[in-house]
Amino acid sequence: MTPQERERITSNEYADLLIGYYGDERRLQEFGDATIQIINFFTAVVHVPVERITENIVAELGYSVMPSLFGIISTASLEASGIIRLRNIPNLNLRGQGVLVGIIDTGIDYTNPIFQYEDKTTKIVSIWDQTIQSETPPPGLNYGTEYTREQLNQALQTENPLEVVPTTDEVGHGTMIAGISAGRDVPESGFFGVAPEAELVVVKLKPAKTYLKNFFRVPETAICYQENDIIFGIEYLIQVAYQLNRPLAICIALGTSQGAHDGRGTLSSFLSHQGEFVGVSIAVAAGNEGSARRHYYGVVDPAIGYDTVELNIGENEQGFSMELWGDSPSTFSIDILTPTGEYVPRIAISLDESREITFVFEQTVIFVDYQMIESQSGDQLILIRFRNPTPGIWRFGVYTRGDIQLGFHIWLPMAGFISDNTFFISSNPYTTILSLGNAFVPMTVTAYNVEDDSLYTAASRGYTRIGLVKPDFAAPGVDILAPSLDGGFSLVTGTSAAAAHTTGVAAILLEWGILRNNFPNMNTLNMKNLIIRGARRDSDTQYPNMNWGYGILDVFNIFETLRRGIGD
Repeated sequence: MTPQERERITSNEYADLLIGYYGDERRLQEFGDATIQIINFFTAVVHVPVERITENIVAELGYSVMPSLFGIISTASLEASGIIRLRNIPNLNLRGQGVLVGIIDTGIDYTNPIFQYEDKTTKIVSIWDQTIQSETPPPGLNYGTEYTREQLNQALQTENPLEVVPTTDEVGHGTMIAGISAGRDVPESGFFGVAPEAELVVVKLKPAKTYLKNFFRVPETAICYQENDIIFGIEYLIQVAYQLNRPLAICIALGTSQGAHDGRGTLSSFLSHQGEFVGVSIAVAAGNEGSARRHYYGVVDPAIGYDTVELNIGENEQGFSMELWGDSPSTFSIDILTPTGEYVPRIAISLDESREITFVFEQTVIFVDYQMIESQSGDQLILIRFRNPTPGIWRFGVYTRGDIQLGFHIWLPMAGFISDNTFFISSNPYTTILSLGNAFVPMTVTAYNVEDDSLYTAASRGYTRIGLVKPDFAAPGVDILAPSLDGGFSLVTGTSAAAAHTTGVAAILLEWGILRNNFPNMNTLNMKNLIIRGARRDSDTQYPNMNWGYGILDVFNIFETLRRGIGD
């Protein structure tokens, strides 16, 4: 790849498109002199001049070509999960030794002592910083910079490590995830990593490109990342683990409200495929959208002919997008009533329709895209993007055609991408798991409070849009002690912390299964089944359910269940 082609990967002058590839080069030829990165047999990323991206791009090429935008999910746990009891059994003193923990997030503060051994050398195998462009990207990935263990150790021996290796974590989210999963114990501060002897491999994601944030009306200041960069980050983690011949536990504490919420998107499918590899586990945070009022579910009553959706738009909302996904085979259409009383009649249904709507008395501009058969889900999508929306109550009439009474879902963007003052008047807390959490194979983790075994009130809830059981189980996620960027510790809450905790548990299970040869074919799917079988359940609650999945993670009980099974 030439320097010019490499520059297009990160340049804001070039847009990134996810194109169905299927091993056929002819599918990519129409893009002319574009930089192309092959993800796998099915998908390629094509980098084209940003001028190619118009407001009609969805009608022209389809919704799935636009990479989704992902944000970070979260701003006494070892005892509750049975890990301390496990460590006290000599033959099961599992601490993740020999296992890699993979972090794809905001980076890591590699200077923090919890990521160093007693001799001040690093427990980080390598870092791929996608934000720093150099002549040493990871092999085959063509952008960013890879920093090796040797370079990190060299930096740590100096007075100013960041002058030698300048990668760091300006946000703190990645450092928090890495610390909970695999930080070394600091007993005097009351901090204990779940798998303190596991080593780390880290991807620091580059920020999303401006054109994509503008297209989906995501605030300029929002912390968000692109789907294609996450995919390449996963490939990097697996590449490093393969080269070292070591098992890998991946934590993904990122999410998006975009997509069909059915596990069939590009990244969701990619995760499910990777999670079937022996020696790989993937844990995904469910999200913190359960009480945010950003999801609506409705069914059109045939006797009335439509369902009215009321949306409150807060003051100073500059723009946002929302997505209506209808259950097949019904077809849906909408009309619009603004807060000032302007009415947009029902927009006729067509196979693929793109329309720009302006108003006489308001500065609002709305772009509506109908995708009658969205390519990845097969269901109908109505994508609605607002520019300068008037604050107040907006009403959308949702109509259906056909004699089958089926429902529809509408999702607003996740926290950080939209104001908390924009919400549905009659919201629904279920089916609020962020899109990656709906993927079939990965372990989707919700959060609970170990003090009273209560569900974290803001946690996203299941099931998926097509009725698959998610979340899979709950892990500690309320008031969890985690490293902060000042070198100390602070309490964090959310499903990101729960996913990080689960990743540490996955590391110790991989040590037991793969490295100690007790379960040499262990992958994400059968690890998930082990955890579900050993989950702690309330006798007064029916499982699975939309809040807890199959119960509370209890790693000690996993081995108790195995012992009883063998004994029987």
